Amino acid sequence: MSMDSHVPELVPADFVEMMNAAQVCVLVHDGATKSILWANPAACAMLEFDLDEMRPLKANDMSSSAQQYDRVVGRAWLHEAVECGSSRIEWHYRSKSGRIIPTDAIATRIELRQGPAVMVQFRDIENEQRTERALRLTTTYVDALSRNTSTIAFVLDETGAIGFATDTAMEHLGIDPSVEPPAGRSLASYASFHVAGRRSTWSDLARDASPVASVRLEVLAAEGRTRWLDGSVERLQEDEVSAYLMLLHDVSDRVRTEEMRGLELQRENYLARYNAMGDMAMAIAHELGQPLAAAGNFLAGVETILTGDGHLASRVEYGLTSAHRQIERAATIVSTLRTFVGHLEQIDQTVDLNTVVTECLYFIRLRAEQNSVRIDFELAEDPVRVRCERVLTGQVIINLCFNAIDEMAQCALPDRTITLSTGNREDGGAFTVTDRGRGLQRNPFEESFTTKQSGSGIGLALSYRIITRQHGSIWYTPGAEGGSVFGFVLPTVDRDSAVAGEQGPPA
Repeated sequence: MSMDSHVPELVPADFVEMMNAAQVCVLVHDGATKSILWANPAACAMLEFDLDEMRPLKANDMSSSAQQYDRVVGRAWLHEAVECGSSRIEWHYRSKSGRIIPTDAIATRIELRQGPAVMVQFRDIENEQRTERALRLTTTYVDALSRNTSTIAFVLDETGAIGFATDTAMEHLGIDPSVEPPAGRSLASYASFHVAGRRSTWSDLARDASPVASVRLEVLAAEGRTRWLDGSVERLQEDEVSAYLMLLHDVSDRVRTEEMRGLELQRENYLARYNAMGDMAMAIAHELGQPLAAAGNFLAGVETILTGDGHLASRVEYGLTSAHRQIERAATIVSTLRTFVGHLEQIDQTVDLNTVVTECLYFIRLRAEQNSVRIDFELAEDPVRVRCERVLTGQVIINLCFNAIDEMAQCALPDRTITLSTGNREDGGAFTVTDRGRGLQRNPFEESFTTKQSGSGIGLALSYRIITRQHGSIWYTPGAEGGSVFGFVLPTVDRDSAVAGEQGPPA
């Protein structure tokens, strides 16, 4: 015999007992008259009527008085269930004490022995509606906050992906939500994290947020400028859900101010070194004046002795002439530098920049030959007439060329070429020197005057001072094919003024 034969069968009374024990409210209406036939204890308790009180009641006796709960509407709903098998509605019942109870009600056609009936199952949804209204209100508040607040706020998950961001936050990241929805994307794909002045990762930042950590975001803005955001990240632990709230504010202006202050401090340091160099130059110029004059006199005496018989070997004559020329040039440099440093007065001379470059070639070629560097020329065909002090301007040219040659000395022999060029531009007469070296990471005229480990920066600092005091400008740019381009521009003069200036002042 099968064991299933021992399982007891349920009888109608058992189903009644189960309905009486059910927590869901149940009403049974007659399919034709819609009168109440039966109610389970849960329905009686909610409506505060016993079964005998409930049977003679009509829809208007136990429903809200609002128009949408009129008796006609209720009967139509029940009749739909009779015809279609089931129907669902939100129905507001009214209890015996007058309390209005919103319910989710399902009417289902059932077949009883006396004919079709409608079983209505309903449950109180007042708390659910209250919660739903609160959620809608909260959503409205959050939406308004995210759209109208100036606060930069993100909610991130454990991986650092964006779950929520205010409109201001998206604007600072350069995100157009209609084109690039940020939800689900890592914040690290838009910004870099910095902690205590050092670059960090999201995993390190999340680990330090126990529960709060300071953070700085570095965002590369669309216009190429860096945007800095300072704030905090806080771990939000709710049940089994972990999230991180990041609140930030834009400190870009403050950071740029700090950077500018740092640059000013650097410039002040270079100015101090420049002043010290000026003091040394004055002392050197004073001390070198007499030795240079004496050296010139000694050479003149030697030349007189050697030419006593009227004949001087060409080699000796060339050597003596060259020595005279270099002594005269050194004396001119010392005198001009002493005047420049001592009085800082503008000396107006009109010169052809091509001529100044040519005068400097002797020294430039010496340095280039020592380092196997080739020099190419792209000098302007027409004169480049500028107003400047020619000796000091020549020193700037030499200094820029020496720097380029020193850079080329670090490169392979086939690449050791520098190009000197001059030209007339709208803003003045220009000189540039181009090398094919490694280039610079930053502009030395904006941040520091040297990138050499052993360099003092005085050469470029002095060059900057000489050119700018002559109402010119000096610059650095990366080369088009690598390397560096240094150059300067000085004010030009028209041809008539230039000719007058070259002729000198009237006697």
